[in-house]
Amino acid sequence: MPFVNIQITREGATAEQKAELISGVTDLLVRVLNKDPATTFVIIDEVDTDNWGVAGKSVTQLRALAKGN
Repeated sequence: MPFVNIQITREGATAEQKAELISGVTDLLVRVLNKDPATTFVIIDEVDTDNWGVAGKSVTQLRALAKGN
């Protein structure tokens, strides 16, 4: 029973894009590991850019710095 958790920043991924991620990950597990798609779980968590950090700064801060703000 595979469980895959995808975390992305909350920046407007569409329902269609998320559906494609879920389908694609499920298909990959079926193809590579012969997993049953009926028991394959994929969860997408969207994280605010204020809550996603790298190099000691939030993504919000890094994007503002990149824009010169």
